[in-house]
Amino acid sequence: MTVSGLDHFNLRAQDMDAMRDFFVDVIGLTVGDRPNFPFPGYWLYGTEGSGAIVHLVPGDRERNYVVGHGAGQGNGAQDGTGVIDHLAFKGTDADGLIARLTARGIDHTARELPGGAAQQIFCAGPEGVIIEVVIPTP
Repeated sequence: MTVSGLDHFNLRAQDMDAMRDFFVDVIGLTVGDRPNFPFPGYWLYGTEGSGAIVHLVPGDRERNYVVGHGAGQGNGAQDGTGVIDHLAFKGTDADGLIARLTARGIDHTARELPGGAAQQIFCAGPEGVIIEVVIPTP
């Protein structure tokens, strides 16, 4: 078996609509097709043909949706970011992203990678999930 790249991140959200809106309105993903699972959720896509990048499911402990191994068993995955430090996306238009973050009052940090190959923009999304967008320097 070989690994060819990232498939998706699955996040449990207490407020799925707020999390969806953040990824759509701020990060620039789009809501797309999702299989007819027996529990609610969203699949969020990047550019056409990218496949679903982020899967959102309820963070509702009481309903105990079985999504992945250990789901709903008090493993910490439903508390803030759990074991996820941050999610990183490839992006373009640093100025546009910074303008959207500023307009929404979202604190952010921008810095260059050592050597200047790319700019990194970090912010906190709903429920404390840390987002990084890496934008190559022209």
